[in-house]
Amino acid sequence: MALFGQNVPEDLRSRLERGERVLSQARVAAPAGGAPGSEGTGPAAVLVATTRALYLPDGRSVPWQDIDQARWTPDALTFVEEGVGEHTVRLRTELTGDPVDYRRIAETVAERVTSTILVNRFVPFPTTESATGFRLVARRAPLGSEIDWRVHLGEDLDPGDPRLSDAVSRALALLHEQMGV
Repeated sequence: MALFGQNVPEDLRSRLERGERVLSQARVAAPAGGAPGSEGTGPAAVLVATTRALYLPDGRSVPWQDIDQARWTPDALTFVEEGVGEHTVRLRTELTGDPVDYRRIAETVAERVTSTILVNRFVPFPTTESATGFRLVARRAPLGSEIDWRVHLGEDLDPGDPRLSDAVSRALALLHEQMGV
C-alpha cells in the first residue's frame, strides 16, 4: 500500500509548510470548476488533503477553517468556501479514467473541517420560538490560536435590521461568557 504522500506532485510538495503532512489524496478529472479534458487532467491532477488545507488541482489551497460545507458524489466533491462561493472538483470515474475510491479523502475533509469548529450555535430570531434565525460559529485554524467568529443569517432575515444586530451582539456576548471563547 502506498504511503499517503507518495505520488503528490513535486510543485505541490514544495509548497507545503514545515510540518504539514499529506493525509489523503485523489486523482481528479479536471481542476476546480474546470471541464474534463482541460489543463490539469494529466497524471499530476490530484486533490490533496493535508493537516492544514485542501489543495485543489488548479494550484490553490483552501484552509480547513474556510470550508463552510462539503458534499460528495462518486463523481465530484462540491464545497463552499467562506466568502468566495461554491467549487466543484470532478473526480476520475469510469468515463474519464480509472475509478476513484473517494471515501478516504471524503472522510479526511469531513474530519478536518469539523475539527476547526469550536462553537456552532443556532439562535432563533425574532422570537425564541421562531423557526428562522441565525447561526454563530467560532472557528480556528489547525494548530492556530486565533478564533474567528462568523454569523450565518437564515433566509428572509434582513441584515440591516437593528433588532437583528442587537440580537447577534447579545448572543455573541452570552456565548463568550458561557464558552470562554
